Amino acid sequence: MFEALSSGPLSGRSRLMATCLALSLAFPQLATADEYHLGSQDKLTIRIAEWQTVEGTFRDWTAVNGQYTVGPSGTLSVPFVGELPAAGKTTAEVATAIGEALQRKLALSDKPEASVEMAQFRPFYISGEVQNPGQFPYVPDLTVLKAISVAGGIRRSADYGPQLGKDLVTAKGNFDISDDQRVRLLVRRARIDADLAGKTSFQAPKEVEGDPRLPTIVADEMTILTADQKALKLKLEALDDLKGVLQAEIESLQKKIVNQQKQVDLAQQQLASIGPLAQKGLVANARLLDSQQSVTDLQGKILDYETAILTAKQAISKATQDAIDAQNTLSSSLAADRQQTEADLNEAALKVNMQKGLIAQATDPAMTAAITNDQQPTLLYSLVRNVDGKTSEIAAKEETQVLPGDVIKVKLAPLASQ
Repeated sequence: MFEALSSGPLSGRSRLMATCLALSLAFPQLATADEYHLGSQDKLTIRIAEWQTVEGTFRDWTAVNGQYTVGPSGTLSVPFVGELPAAGKTTAEVATAIGEALQRKLALSDKPEASVEMAQFRPFYISGEVQNPGQFPYVPDLTVLKAISVAGGIRRSADYGPQLGKDLVTAKGNFDISDDQRVRLLVRRARIDADLAGKTSFQAPKEVEGDPRLPTIVADEMTILTADQKALKLKLEALDDLKGVLQAEIESLQKKIVNQQKQVDLAQQQLASIGPLAQKGLVANARLLDSQQSVTDLQGKILDYETAILTAKQAISKATQDAIDAQNTLSSSLAADRQQTEADLNEAALKVNMQKGLIAQATDPAMTAAITNDQQPTLLYSLVRNVDGKTSEIAAKEETQVLPGDVIKVKLAPLASQ
């Protein structure tokens, strides 16, 4: 799991300083990363190194290093650490928490050094009077005006008429797609939870009860659940059968050892009776040598049987470990699938809400009125933002700063205010 980073004739303190400098150059953080507070869908690149005091080297935790996504519950799932709260924290705070958790859980003498940097910010969304409403990647220092530019700019008055029907059809189509994905992800999450619990069936989530698409989706997920458990069951049964065969072989060898030992005892008795006669010249020395060779051969077979027993026991231990590994591999795969499903579900839910807003916008009376208005209509901006689990809508201007996860609404002002 660990791989040496460097070694050399430098002293421990010199190596520590040199390696820390190398890490700071290799893992640069965004200028705003220390002040940015993480949230669901943020993607992080995590790298961990540990100073080995005894060996005087740094070791890279290659099994842990990689890219991780903050889940919808605001946590990171990191190997050897488990679920770690991340929402509302900075990358520096997460890095410190990871190092401390690893040192505590693995009883390490030295705390591993964790580097956490932003791989990708969670996206922002824009709806309303723009050329291309939808979801876009977030970049630092984003303002409402910049976001509108990313979305193709403000919709022209001449486009309102034909664009109105197009937006409505597009929004309804995207809504159907996103809602179908949301239903499938909810059922998939229920199936994964049942698989992790070792259940042979699962109930459809209450959020989608009565949905006409449910029977087909549940049937598909049940097929996956049955296949997973059947594959594991067959593998465990095969390993149990192998252990049974090996155990029977051990018992057979033990019986052979008992019989062989009886023959050894008889041969030794015969040798004991021939010995005095050979000394008196009454029996040829060749017969004495044959008796000695017979005893040696019989004892050698006993050693062969005992070696075969040890080999069979090692095979039983390996089969037991293979069974444990098979169960752990399935559990690990299911845990990773669940985390990804949660992230995809959160994204699908956001898309569904966004498409609802687009549908409402496309049917807004103010939009219809703007079709016959020769003047450029007045636009209003607002941000829908989630803070500490609570969603609120705040008025905005073109220079207002946009944060990851924000939904920007660009609306026509009411007719009375124009």
